[in-house]
Amino acid sequence: MTATTVTRAADAVEVQVLPATRRFAGGGSRVLRLLYPLAAFALVIAAWELVKALVPANGVSVGGQRVLPRTTDAALPHSWAVLTVLGERDGKTTVGATLLRTAGFTLELALLALGLGTVVGIALAVLMQRFSFVERGLLPYVIVSQTVPLIALAPLVAGWGGKINIAGQPWQPWMSIVVIASYLVFFPVAIGTLRGLQSPAKASVELLHSCAAGWWATLLHLRLPAAVPHILPALRLGAAASVIGSVVAEISTGTAGGIGRQIIVFSQQSTGNAARLYAAVIAAALLGVVLTGLVAALEGLLRRYARPGHTSGARR
Repeated sequence: MTATTVTRAADAVEVQVLPATRRFAGGGSRVLRLLYPLAAFALVIAAWELVKALVPANGVSVGGQRVLPRTTDAALPHSWAVLTVLGERDGKTTVGATLLRTAGFTLELALLALGLGTVVGIALAVLMQRFSFVERGLLPYVIVSQTVPLIALAPLVAGWGGKINIAGQPWQPWMSIVVIASYLVFFPVAIGTLRGLQSPAKASVELLHSCAAGWWATLLHLRLPAAVPHILPALRLGAAASVIGSVVAEISTGTAGGIGRQIIVFSQQSTGNAARLYAAVIAAALLGVVLTGLVAALEGLLRRYARPGHTSGARR
């Protein structure tokens, strides 16, 4: 057997083995991605119970200042108490059913806020990319807008909305919540999209111009595909921000029906046991996980554009 024959055989084995290795590695990475959140959740529960077991009931104070919190059931219930409280009666239903209903209401508002904030953010980014003077004049105000406290903005939006009629229909309280939450969403989307629209190399832009492609064709075939890897992380931030904005807006405006208002109700009931309050807070946190999962599903649909620097439009 000659050296050439051995080399060819080795190459053939490598060709057959590498795809299987990649499939095995890909399967292992997917399993690890599932195990990491579960391990992190178990670590949080372990730390929770460790604090409950080791920290005194009245907490730890140094020089009259409390440095570790109280661990009584009114301040920090056991983790299993938060789970079992879901089956307790809450009026005509259970705590779990109440949280599911109110979380569903807040999820709908957060989705609307995510959509509205995304549309406004992308539109602003396209406008700023098209006209440099708009970017120079508008971008500082877009950044400064995020310094306004949301809790101060909520009453203003609710007050302004009460004077607006849309197609003869009066302004609804849930509309104020959507507008307030979208206020947090549009900023990361606008900044991420603007950065993505400006990311294509000058040579790629000039190549399309040499093919008589105008601004609109360049936007559709080059800039928007190049912006996708920048938009997707911004949407993840926007998904979490939409939940935060919706919960804070519900609390600030006093709108009933959502998880934000339910947190206030359960906080008023937690005189001896805060398990219901913790369950409501955890339910609100899970809404962010749900919305982030929806963005991850969108990421899968746009996988062809998922790599930074990969722009299929540049090859057209």
